[in-house]
Amino acid sequence: MSQATLSSLVNHQIRLAARPVGLPTDANWSHTSEAVAEPAEGGVVLQTLALSLDPAMRGWMNEGKSYIPPVAIGEVMRAGGVGRVIASKNDKYAVGDYVSASFGVQEYLSLEAADMRRNGLTKIDLRVGTLTQWLNVLGMPGMTGYFGLMDVGQPQAGETLVVSGAAGAVGQTVGQMAKIRGCRVVGIAGGQAKCDWVVKELGFDACIDYKAGPSAVREGLKAHCPQGVDIYFDNVGGDILDAVLARINRKARIVICGAISQYNATTAIAGPKNYLSLLVNRARMEGIVVFDYADRYHLAVAEMAGYLKDGRMKSKEDVVHGLENFPNALLKLFNGENFGKLVLEVANA
Repeated sequence: MSQATLSSLVNHQIRLAARPVGLPTDANWSHTSEAVAEPAEGGVVLQTLALSLDPAMRGWMNEGKSYIPPVAIGEVMRAGGVGRVIASKNDKYAVGDYVSASFGVQEYLSLEAADMRRNGLTKIDLRVGTLTQWLNVLGMPGMTGYFGLMDVGQPQAGETLVVSGAAGAVGQTVGQMAKIRGCRVVGIAGGQAKCDWVVKELGFDACIDYKAGPSAVREGLKAHCPQGVDIYFDNVGGDILDAVLARINRKARIVICGAISQYNATTAIAGPKNYLSLLVNRARMEGIVVFDYADRYHLAVAEMAGYLKDGRMKSKEDVVHGLENFPNALLKLFNGENFGKLVLEVANA
């Protein structure tokens, strides 16, 4: 793309205007625009095609120490995505290459050579998976599910695994990988349609609809995990975590991936009430942060791409169109409205 053509482009952006209390509102965002400049020597300019919307984004909006610095006030909202190179002064990246990167919630991203590694800029192969699959099973959620299960959960054939958020991006990968490893898999999801999907389409052994009543999870675990729970992959925290802790076996592994039930709390985050079950059962609870495994992503991608190709895994995405719809689309994560991996399509591929 010529310098003249680049200069005619306008980069629309969504920035964090204020830190939210509870659910984010329109007041937490500002909409800005700026010109797209020619890349620096060794740099590239990328066009955003699709962005990954994840529950972790809510945590990134909060002030305070975490595994990653918070998004600063006035900064473009952090978001992983996929896109293509539209201008390059770097021999490793040609115009037209498809890539994944931390794009941010904006239409274009200019990267200098020194920033590429920190940004996670990586070529992706659309022969291996579609753009949206590169944000799901082959992207950060898939990597989270894979390494959280394999490295922390350490599944063994014949064990019983329970995963909450079963129809979501991470949950669908965890459940399918556990089935491939020979586990009995019980999902927890919101609504009969999601439960039917993970059982009939993904091959889970059972699924508990947590919206079916106040005792649905407790009774469901009793019915579907008669031999107890060996691995619990937790994406929600709160009461569901407590219910599963009451059913764990000796030497169980609890993988703490997320706590979406707590992310918008305006009071102190509620910890597990049944944590003494860890002591009684000599069990282990351990957190998973996907960035710790970045040097091994390619191994997980290669393995799961094979499963997608031979039909042993499926990848479902829920796509919302238009950068301007980001604020409302993000809220779908917290009301359980999304069905599958939530993706914001920014431009046509």
